[in-house]
Amino acid sequence: MAKTNYRSVDEYLAAQPSTSQAVLARVRGVLRKALPHADEVISYQIPAFRLPGGMVLFFAGWKQHFSLYPVTAGVLEAFGAEIAPYVASKGTLRFPLGERVPVRLLTRIAKLRAQEVEARVKARSKRAPKAQPKALKALKALKARPSPKRKRASA
Repeated sequence: MAKTNYRSVDEYLAAQPSTSQAVLARVRGVLRKALPHADEVISYQIPAFRLPGGMVLFFAGWKQHFSLYPVTAGVLEAFGAEIAPYVASKGTLRFPLGERVPVRLLTRIAKLRAQEVEARVKARSKRAPKAQPKALKALKALKARPSPKRKRASA
């Protein structure tokens, strides 16, 4: 059975067939350059790039192609016709191993995904605090009140 508990991207790439290693190394280099502040991690047992706000992109090697994930609605909208030949399913782009790595396209996708992650972080920080149920508000109000002084019983 193939090894699936990779601890690093280097380990993942080394475990791939020699026919795809060079292509995957190129993809990794392109994404690293496009996402200089992202951390390289293994997630779901494939290489990924993570910013403080979340995962930006994943990539994986297969027998005939390499894949890029996730393809969001924003990516589809921004690159529609350009990525149409590579759309495999919802959320996935497949690039044939026999073709040149589309460096400019991967760079633009990575930068757009980084913007999406940053926008999501900003939207979270601007959100108003969640409304609290009345019972919880009442409980907090009771706890905030000074407790009445109790008289000691005389002996």
